[in-house]
Amino acid sequence: MIRAEQKNIRHLSLQELEQYFETLGEKKFRAKQVYEWLWLKSAPGIDAMTNLSKELRNKLKENFILPALSIEVTQYSADGTIKNRFKTWDGHAVEGVLIPSENRYTACVSSQIGCAVGCKFCATGYLGRIRNLAFDEIFDQVTLINQQCEKKYEKKLSNIVFMGMGEPLLNYKNLLKAIERITSPDGFGMSPRRITVSTAGLVKQIRQLGDDKVKFKLAVSLHAANDKKRSEIMPINDTNNLHSLAEALNYFYKQTKNEITFEYILFKDFNDSLKDADELIKIYRQVPADLVNIIEYNPIDYARFEKPEESKVLAFINYLEKHKINARLRRSRGKDIDAACGQLANK
Repeated sequence: MIRAEQKNIRHLSLQELEQYFETLGEKKFRAKQVYEWLWLKSAPGIDAMTNLSKELRNKLKENFILPALSIEVTQYSADGTIKNRFKTWDGHAVEGVLIPSENRYTACVSSQIGCAVGCKFCATGYLGRIRNLAFDEIFDQVTLINQQCEKKYEKKLSNIVFMGMGEPLLNYKNLLKAIERITSPDGFGMSPRRITVSTAGLVKQIRQLGDDKVKFKLAVSLHAANDKKRSEIMPINDTNNLHSLAEALNYFYKQTKNEITFEYILFKDFNDSLKDADELIKIYRQVPADLVNIIEYNPIDYARFEKPEESKVLAFINYLEKHKINARLRRSRGKDIDAACGQLANK
């Protein structure tokens, strides 16, 4: 049982750990040993810190908790994708996915348990928001998926995308703290240029990212290029319309010069016409975007959207390319285990 006075040991800085060990009359280097266990060695618990005496470990357990994520269920797709259901310290479930593709090994991680944004095509949105993930819980997903990657493919993760459960920018502080740990040399040590944060388009927070001079890439879930259609499938557009979104993205780029990608799921007879393509071209030209990712729709139980015919998908992309738009078709991975885009719902 967790007592109120017990703190999460991973929420202490190295300096705070040093101060704690000084109060015990222990040498300063003990703090460094513990810090390495927490962030470089990804210790699942205090008992795993084997270069500390049992007495010292017991003392730590009296004062601190280490509520690490654990893998509850793992599913393997025919295409090599691996989906995990992680269990949190308080009994909730959250999902993360390993996506192998040619020479890239990408972890798709979650930022929230559930999601409050409520996009009509996304299974996670129908769960509602249960709670934010702490920064160390986000970090755990990366390290656990990396361990899988090393075991299965004998490779380390090459990329991380925040495209799992939740809206990352509604968990802003934990998101940035998690990325600080993921990119730190005494953490996971990944370059921020290999990290992409995906958002439904929260204008205020996108501007804040610019002010904070973040170094990671930004992906924006567009999915419709006029306000009427976008509000129909993404209620968040009512308060974050396309004009204000374009202004925020321009501000973000001016402040950071970071890569911006538009994500656009094609829905049959909804946003897949050449008129829709023209509207997308207009938005694209208002923003310093590098790429439009055209995404295959993945069916979910709660929605009646359908995937367009292949010929219509290709016609849409060809039309964009004809108008000098850098467009790419992103094929879905892990559909057979409900691990593809929009399907994460602890199923």
